[in-house]
Amino acid sequence: MISSLFITTSKGEILIIRQYKDNVSRSECQTFCNRVVASKDLRNAPIHRIGECSFLHTSTSDDIVFVAVTRENVNACTVFKLLYRFVELLRSYFPQVDENAVRKNFVLIYELLDEVIDCGYPQIMEPEILKRYITQGGMKMSDFNDEEQLKQITIAATGATPWRPDGTIKHRKNEVYIDVVENVNVLVSQKGTLLKSDVQGQVLVKCQLSGMPECKFGMNDKLVMNKPNASGVSAASGSVTAAGTVALDDVRFHQCVRLSKFESERAITFIPPDGSFELMSYRITENIDCPFKIFPVVQERGRTKVDVTIKIKSVFEKSVSANNVVVSIPCPKQTASANVISISSGKAKYEPTNGSFVWRIRRFPGETEFVLQAELDLIATVAEKHWSKPPISVDFQVPMFTASGLRVRFLRVQEKSNYKPVKWIRYLTKAGTYQHRLA
Repeated sequence: MISSLFITTSKGEILIIRQYKDNVSRSECQTFCNRVVASKDLRNAPIHRIGECSFLHTSTSDDIVFVAVTRENVNACTVFKLLYRFVELLRSYFPQVDENAVRKNFVLIYELLDEVIDCGYPQIMEPEILKRYITQGGMKMSDFNDEEQLKQITIAATGATPWRPDGTIKHRKNEVYIDVVENVNVLVSQKGTLLKSDVQGQVLVKCQLSGMPECKFGMNDKLVMNKPNASGVSAASGSVTAAGTVALDDVRFHQCVRLSKFESERAITFIPPDGSFELMSYRITENIDCPFKIFPVVQERGRTKVDVTIKIKSVFEKSVSANNVVVSIPCPKQTASANVISISSGKAKYEPTNGSFVWRIRRFPGETEFVLQAELDLIATVAEKHWSKPPISVDFQVPMFTASGLRVRFLRVQEKSNYKPVKWIRYLTKAGTYQHRLA
């Protein structure tokens, strides 16, 4: 699939290169570094074509670039998934993936590249399996003279559950956390009409369970399938979900989920990896409950004054409160200062660097409304400048609330030792792109 994989600095210096096929030379990789990496052209596109080679790259926050090279027509999503998983694998060995870490651990990284990719194709990518025979520093190393240990490593790497070794995981306290995290995207017109709304959600699991537990939980979901019903109408084109259920338009599961049982029982059954991982991600576009409603009034008084009145109302239950609500009100470019006339809650001030008047509310209870009145002073200009009026944007976090209405109905854990784990289920809704137009 890929011909080589290499790591380079932001200046274009190749730190590590591993070639899996002979059809891509090191000089071609260096050409990419000189033309794209050194010239700071990485952000324009994640894929660059130089000659007959395709360079697919991703960078970390520490100015390290991971590049996969191929001459074939490969699946780009698979290659990028390989790069992201390899970065996560390195972070499991050392906390910060930067230039110093790569230079100090180049032998370890070469060994990992030999194990995770074979002839250009991804192989073992599970950190817990690799750590058993590729070690670093004072990590405990398996005894390769012990046939039983070698047998366990082989079964773990090639068995049905390579993400969880059998019989080696033990916890003093058995707990499992399930977090349903949703990012809600909303666009509202000037007249208050909802133009667009959707939810991008994740189900995150933190597993601290001993042995080989089998977890099973169900949600109030109804997956939208492109299958005709008895009347010949496609479910995705015009179905109405039952009361209290949620239509999932797009679902992606972790490899540990048994898809056959999900299709037949509508329940998610899995043997979880140890630690934190993303169990599934989803998207919902119907029946979105917008947590906030905004009622803006902006009046221009002459060429040097603008009156702003913003009323924001929370539409979730009283027992729920939003945290760290930030309302960003755009201001004209010639704004000199802003004065708060009245404010119901929180603090507000003009931030010239952002070009907006920012209203911050630390805690926003449900079924409550707050009002802000402010006056903007503008710099008088010779020619009247047109103000395009960008939309108002809102940032927030609402614990124990989901904009889609998704809920976990049950959670069961079965293990042969019959221990009783502690189960935690939490919900969190965050703002994605939450905007209200002014014009």
